[in-house]
Amino acid sequence: MVFLRCPTRRPAIRIHTSERYRWWVYSAIALGLFVSVADHGSVAVALPSIANEFRTDLPTVQWVMIAYALTISSLLLPMGRLSDIVGRKRLYVGGFTIFLVAAFLCIVANDIVSLIGARVLMGLGASMTQATSMAILLSAFPESERGKALGLQISALGAGAVGGPAIGGFVVDAFGWQGVFFLTVALSVIAIAAAQVVLDRKRTDGATSGGRFDLVGAVTSTAVMIVFLLAMSNGAEMGWRSPPIVVGFAAVLGLLSYFTIWELRSRSPMLDLTLFRHRVFAIGIASNAMSYMGISSVRFLMPFYLQAVLGYSPAQVGLVLVPSAFAWMITGPVGGRLSDKFGWTPFNVGGLLLSAVGLFILSRATEMSPLWLVVVGTVTQSVGTGTFNAPNNSSIFSVVERRRYGVISGFINLVRNTANITGIAVATTIVVTVMGSQGFEPSLAAVSDSGAEGVLGAFTSGMKTAYLTMSGLVLLGAALSVLKGGRDRTGDLPEGTGNRVEETEAKS
Repeated sequence: MVFLRCPTRRPAIRIHTSERYRWWVYSAIALGLFVSVADHGSVAVALPSIANEFRTDLPTVQWVMIAYALTISSLLLPMGRLSDIVGRKRLYVGGFTIFLVAAFLCIVANDIVSLIGARVLMGLGASMTQATSMAILLSAFPESERGKALGLQISALGAGAVGGPAIGGFVVDAFGWQGVFFLTVALSVIAIAAAQVVLDRKRTDGATSGGRFDLVGAVTSTAVMIVFLLAMSNGAEMGWRSPPIVVGFAAVLGLLSYFTIWELRSRSPMLDLTLFRHRVFAIGIASNAMSYMGISSVRFLMPFYLQAVLGYSPAQVGLVLVPSAFAWMITGPVGGRLSDKFGWTPFNVGGLLLSAVGLFILSRATEMSPLWLVVVGTVTQSVGTGTFNAPNNSSIFSVVERRRYGVISGFINLVRNTANITGIAVATTIVVTVMGSQGFEPSLAAVSDSGAEGVLGAFTSGMKTAYLTMSGLVLLGAALSVLKGGRDRTGDLPEGTGNRVEETEAKS
């Protein structure tokens, strides 16, 4: 019965031995990243239709997004560490399977509570894929092309961020809000099949560390993130001195202290905190956070300014912001490739300086500013961020052992999410404080709802202060990046060295 044999593994074997294996891996991971990021944007567009379907108010339906984001952020670090122990391909494919099942549960949800519950499950799956995708991608590229790999990842993320809202709007109009999740299910099936065929477990998991999973560290880190993100996102509205917020931050301080003590004593820690003794790692993480705080402030406040102050429609606002998204997608791979050749320092420093310039340009906006000022400012800021991001991440991974790439991948994504929420909270606080000091209601809702004279001017004044503050913060990141030092060219590292922390410390 030889003729009945089906060589199902032969295509995978050919891919695994191909000289272009790394590009097959990139294609599979890029598809997965696109699906995950695009889902977030398309669901945001579907929120009004979901609210109408279940006859609920906006604060309630917003939990469809909040629950998803909160779950991802709180689980990134544990899932990254778990991938280093059980295998990255296994966790990635398993995560996408959970993501797919949860998307189907969203389709059949018959009330808002069931839908939010399904989104929590989707967040679990997304945390597993997002925590491992960067590590899987790096496992396929040589050390000399690490910057290129990280830059290409930015393109996939950018494509999802741009395509998600656009695709979501079309699908919702044509098929209703359930159509968004039907599309997610279909794309997830393709992403799972691609990962199953393309990813070679020996390569993706060959450098995993094994060891025991730090359950105490995982629970503690998850609790820290949940409490911190809830307190930070509600502080501006409830008041930073209100009892729930004060108690929340006190709990964060206590939990974080316990987590630090536990991790330093653990034989198999969730996150090796001794990495922060290395200036390249510590400054790389800090400057990453500063950069994303600047990004999030622009993305959050600019739509208010364009719609309420300059009078553009939501569709026009989307078009105005598209050039900056494409600038980020293009400069990410360019900066990554060049950093492989010339080292990360000029792109870390130069990128953050450009980003600070873009924020400064935006801080000059007034109630009568021309549209070109906004376009120039947002594009300049995005070019700077795109130039900075991949080289900076490359510098962080340069001092980490390959067997810990999974947990560091999760940690970098965790820093991004935390900085985004913190940036929004800080920018909002600055704006509403300025509005209150000028005698207006200290709330962003007043910008859209109130017709009182002077409100828009007060908001614009607060926005300018917020952007100027963020520009200074990003400049601080640039100054720190000058001091980062360390090995400056990934191409100088021999293939397979693993980039151990102790080796790099000895040579720097």
